[in-house]
Amino acid sequence: QVQLVESGGGLVQAGGSLRLSCAASGPTFNNFVMGWFRQAPGKEREFVAAITFVLRSTYYADSVKGRFTISRDNAKNTVYLQMNSLKPEDTAVYYCAARRGGGYYVATHDYDYWGQGTQVTVSS
Repeated sequence: QVQLVESGGGLVQAGGSLRLSCAASGPTFNNFVMGWFRQAPGKEREFVAAITFVLRSTYYADSVKGRFTISRDNAKNTVYLQMNSLKPEDTAVYYCAARRGGGYYVATHDYDYWGQGTQVTVSS
């Protein structure tokens, strides 16, 4: 069983930055595609970014492209989400997700494991 624990959320002013971390434990981190999703109040959970294991290819939602960067440290079983130029509309609970295999996935039902989420609030 894979366990995911997010950290790094908080309150930041518009234009600021935050770095989220997601530490994975359990079976090997190898061959897991890692993703970040977010859910704002009253809205559905949406894809933010994903990164593959071998090539570390990255994929982003259009709304965060150019502002957010996903990365991973396989030796530390950790994936990161660097968020720059934050906007009030980025306010949400951010979730880390994982699934075995190659490729990348943008739908919530494609991921098998989820963290508990970390709150990000961007004030205007």
